[in-house]
Amino acid sequence: MNRRNFLKNGSVASLAISAVAVASCNTPETKEAAPAKTSEAADEFTLNETTVDVLQQKMQSGEYTSHAITDMYLKRIEAIDKKGPAINAVIELNPDALSIADEMDKERKAGKTRGPLHGIPILIKDNISTGDKMMTTAGALALKGNVMAKDAFIVQQLRAAGAVLLGKTNLSEWANFRSSRSTSAWSSRGGQTKCPYILERNPSGSSAGSGSAVAANLCAISIGTETDGSIVSPSSINGLVGIKPTVGLWSRSGIIPISATQDTAGPMCRTVKDAAILLGAITGIDAEDAVTKQSDGKSYKDYTQFLNKDALKGKRIGIEKSHLEGNESVVAVYKEAIELMKKLGVEIIEIDILKSLSMMGNAEFLVLLYEFKDGVNKYLAAANAPVKNIADVIKFNTSSEAAAMPYFKQETLIAADAKGDLNSKEYKDALAKTLSSRKILNDLISKNKLDALCGVTNGLACCIDLINGDYDTGFSLSTPAAISGFPHITVPMGLIHGLPIGISFFCTAYTEPQLIAIAYAYEQASKKRAAPKFIPGTVPV
Repeated sequence: MNRRNFLKNGSVASLAISAVAVASCNTPETKEAAPAKTSEAADEFTLNETTVDVLQQKMQSGEYTSHAITDMYLKRIEAIDKKGPAINAVIELNPDALSIADEMDKERKAGKTRGPLHGIPILIKDNISTGDKMMTTAGALALKGNVMAKDAFIVQQLRAAGAVLLGKTNLSEWANFRSSRSTSAWSSRGGQTKCPYILERNPSGSSAGSGSAVAANLCAISIGTETDGSIVSPSSINGLVGIKPTVGLWSRSGIIPISATQDTAGPMCRTVKDAAILLGAITGIDAEDAVTKQSDGKSYKDYTQFLNKDALKGKRIGIEKSHLEGNESVVAVYKEAIELMKKLGVEIIEIDILKSLSMMGNAEFLVLLYEFKDGVNKYLAAANAPVKNIADVIKFNTSSEAAAMPYFKQETLIAADAKGDLNSKEYKDALAKTLSSRKILNDLISKNKLDALCGVTNGLACCIDLINGDYDTGFSLSTPAAISGFPHITVPMGLIHGLPIGISFFCTAYTEPQLIAIAYAYEQASKKRAAPKFIPGTVPV
């Protein structure tokens, strides 16, 4: 979850734009400042910016095996993630990764391939259960040692598709649902993950490690999870394509939860096509997640069929009007994207998307408090962790304060534990308010005859500040799709002072096909994905 959304009693009320977002973390930016040195020239990794298609072609031709590709990524992680520049995106490596790759190579040699993910290395977020030798901890020391008995449903789907599970990525602890002044991308188990573009910047959360890892070419593709912003925000900040699917398109069983009504996992990749490949491979109805039944007849195993360079022609897209004001650098990039869409045949309609949901107030946060308590207590009761409920976690953190809470505390955990059950009137009233967003957005789209809603995904990466926590950089557009459960896709929109920023497209439930088509057409026309330069300090000039 993107914790910044709740700094001012609900993200839809927070529209202020912070100019500090493009400033240096430690020194003021001046025209006289010398450009920072980068490691770009030394970064000659063979698989830099490669795609799933290219890797498949190389394996099919015999140029590479899955074992060789997996080994290259493992060595890349050792060199880039653990040593210089020490991004710290990977919290744990899978000791079985090479043996899985070997099995995929044997199958390929025997003439069997399972699909486009066969032999492709992937990293997943450390709140997704795996029934292997790796732990599942949500980055929390309180859950250290939690080796689950079975895979989450989406991991079962990954294995069936032939993917090679490289390991797990660091995240904002408890998916950023521990404190009101937490620092994104920090966990007590994994430490602080860095943004590979400018290393003193925060890669955003909570899927920080998944974002930094795939941006830095530590893996081919990755998976994050989102409650509100946790896929799209780190994707935007790390120059990626991120898809938050319709809630129910991917199963949530076996994933450490925050919200039964908003949670979903989703792809975080460098291209729309790779994200579409991964999206289709994981769909499926799961008996342990009743919401997935709603996807019956509405999901696809191949979303690449919807990739269309001309998909923007004749479309009506509603753009977030408030994003046309604020930080001039961000606004300029946003306007450039709008002009490009117009040239591609889009009719632009200015819409007050955020204003239409301004009455939500604190309802979303209340819903999350109740659902977090209910979901986490159920997860922990069946887990192999030393803690069995949130009350146990709170006690552990208090008794291990120096290690578990050195920078910020656990007031959000305490607030959740104090709530009642899901029969509470307060919960039901808040849930009714958040779910009303579905009708509001449906009506907005229908009234204006729109094919999608659009805006700036998230503000630029803020500075890492473990003392004060995150600060609001403005321009967030995650909440409307999050509270409604609607699909949301972000695509790289440009670079500002070396920092990526994304553009968002979202629409009503199960409209992934048209959103992927729109995002692909924009991506192919704009080509704004840029590999990171691992700048160690100040913003380049």
